[in-house]
Amino acid sequence: MAQDVDVVVVGAGVAGLAAARHLTGAGLTTAVLEAAPHVGGRMSTEKVDGFRLDRLGRLLSTSYPELRHTPGLDALVLCPFSPGVLLHSDGHRHHTGTPGTPRSARGALTTARALASAPRLPLSRPTRGTARPGPLGGPLDQSRLSAALARLASTPPERLLTRPDLTAAKALTTRGLPARTADAFLRPLLAALLCDPELGTSSRCADLALHSFATGRLCLPEGGADALPELLAAALPPGTVHTGVEVTAVSTTRVTTKDHGELRCRAILLATGARAAAQFLPGLHVPAFHPVTVLHHTTDEPPLTEPALLLDADRSGPVAHTAVVSQVDPARAPAGRALISSTVLGTPPAAAHLDVAVRAQLARLYGTSTSRWELLAVHHEPEAVPAMPPPHDLRRPVRLLAGLYVCGDHRDTSTVQGALHSARRAAHALLTDLDVRPAAPSAEPLESAA
Repeated sequence: MAQDVDVVVVGAGVAGLAAARHLTGAGLTTAVLEAAPHVGGRMSTEKVDGFRLDRLGRLLSTSYPELRHTPGLDALVLCPFSPGVLLHSDGHRHHTGTPGTPRSARGALTTARALASAPRLPLSRPTRGTARPGPLGGPLDQSRLSAALARLASTPPERLLTRPDLTAAKALTTRGLPARTADAFLRPLLAALLCDPELGTSSRCADLALHSFATGRLCLPEGGADALPELLAAALPPGTVHTGVEVTAVSTTRVTTKDHGELRCRAILLATGARAAAQFLPGLHVPAFHPVTVLHHTTDEPPLTEPALLLDADRSGPVAHTAVVSQVDPARAPAGRALISSTVLGTPPAAAHLDVAVRAQLARLYGTSTSRWELLAVHHEPEAVPAMPPPHDLRRPVRLLAGLYVCGDHRDTSTVQGALHSARRAAHALLTDLDVRPAAPSAEPLESAA
């Protein structure tokens, strides 16, 4: 490693890599130090026998502004789910759509499927049979939900942030929707978007999540979650990223590593998780965390041919949401095999019983036997997603003092969008302090990129 650089970024997750891309684009020499042997942090993908298995499987949206504002992501390909979601209720699956016309991300960001050609789905209809009522109540209830989502989609994020900040669970009772509709659709949807099964999250953050859902399409990066950080790393100048380098101490002008000596610099940006950042910066806020467990199964025939996100409105088991991700992104499984990825939120059952309970629930959700499915991997992350209880500050400071900055999903919203936005905020503050002009100022102000 060079002994003198302008900026040292500690951590090569998506926030650290995005910040480094903003900084190098402005002409600053930058070194990104990562203790792990690979980039990506929690946004990593395990490769097993031709399968690509995400460790967390976080859902993205084509409406995320930072996917457009982060340089280096022009080649990112997003694989969209079907419009809306599938709800399993009382033994039947129901399509539940979103209002308006789905929009894809602007600019060079592309999708693996043409969003404009996707057929619109009615708000709720059974996938088989027509006599049974949907889980959202009668036509009037469905119309109210459609109107509520349409209003949310047309409301600027800045206005959403002026609403009273309650828990998401409490806010559901104040939206003027029937309890059945809120419980059967909004509760499981928000749990999936926020990784929070109890919905103790700030209602403002929940509204932002629903706004993204209503104005875009849920999607996955083609080839695995690690496609995003790998694109960012590849866009940096050669020699910028150094993996396997453990940082032991930081100051405003010097970084000490375990086995690679010291690195002098003009500024330091901490882009680790909240707990790791607090080890370097005593007193830094460390939030509670939501645990997430992802199970990956494979079989020879897909149990569902539609590229849909399937939610359990009945909450009949540990799985919050599941999908045949090889139907969403064929690159994630070898030819002739189907990959089913299922997410368990909160503390999972004991390891000895987890797969048994998950298989039983998936058999109900997909309407097929799962006894012959092969379990490929179980990934458990106890500190997967920083909690955002109310009142939640969506703009935690990224400038601690001149020369010392911090970014990550614990500074904004606990999403990929939040991590990327915090990176842009931190890079902007650092460049301002060093009196360096950004190479290409974003067309969208930092304050409005919720």
